[in-house]
Amino acid sequence: MTQETAVAELEKLPQERPFAVFPSGLPVLLVRRDGEVFALENRCPHMGCPLTSGRLDGWTLQCPCHDWRFDVRSGRFLDAPELGLKSYAVRIENGKVLVRLP
Repeated sequence: MTQETAVAELEKLPQERPFAVFPSGLPVLLVRRDGEVFALENRCPHMGCPLTSGRLDGWTLQCPCHDWRFDVRSGRFLDAPELGLKSYAVRIENGKVLVRLP
């Protein structure tokens, strides 16, 4: 069963910079770009590195530990899609970022 959880205020979410939140202890990465917000698992599947300090280039987030690259819109690993990040549904309501979590 999933539930929708308020994780941040939209106006406080930085533009085009990864931002970490921990709803119920779950590491989630938010990325705000071009008027949209995306939520991904904040842990690289390679070695478990947090992606918060990763480099964002367009829609691509690069892991700071080993340079793995992910599409922030889907969590897809660009070199091997089967190793992608979990992606969570996001919606904005009354200035709050709501994420659907497991």
